Amino acid sequence: MLKQISLGTDKVRLEPLSREHLPHLRKFGEQTELWSWVLDNYCQTDNKLVHWFEQNAQFDPDVQLPLVIIDQHSNEVAGSTRLFRLHKTNLSAEIGHTFIGKQWQRSHINTHAKYLLLKHAFETLGLVRVQLRTHEHNQASRTAIARLGAQFEGIMMKDQRVAPNAFRNSAQFTITDDMWPGVKNKLQGWL
Repeated sequence: MLKQISLGTDKVRLEPLSREHLPHLRKFGEQTELWSWVLDNYCQTDNKLVHWFEQNAQFDPDVQLPLVIIDQHSNEVAGSTRLFRLHKTNLSAEIGHTFIGKQWQRSHINTHAKYLLLKHAFETLGLVRVQLRTHEHNQASRTAIARLGAQFEGIMMKDQRVAPNAFRNSAQFTITDDMWPGVKNKLQGWL
């Protein structure tokens, strides 16, 4: 089971997602452009958000750690992210299901959040591989992932459902434990 943790820098705090965060996440449902590349805007209504929280976000604590991203300066919820698909035998996981509110995009939020998750994955959990995936046409996300120092591995065809009868191709990136010292040094320079 993944231990519920809080991680932080001087600018960002990651906290375990709880019911108390739902009203803060609900406001992101109005930012429709955040949901362009995913199957469902689960923050769109109160009912959808509660259903997502109860059925999806908490579904298996052995393989995922859902978190909210808090801006330390304002103490506001800036978005959500998670470490998931933990594979204990292969010592791997994925970082994803990330969304960051418009007002915090192109700011310190994503860099600090990814740094905290990667540091936890490699230095606390002892993982050897962390992957990040996004829609093949989501250039902003692909650029942000590559900027972290992740290696592009290729396009995974029909990887994820995006509509009842449509699937997306995903661009997959990876950071391994061998790459982590260099990635860590780069990210620490930006913090």
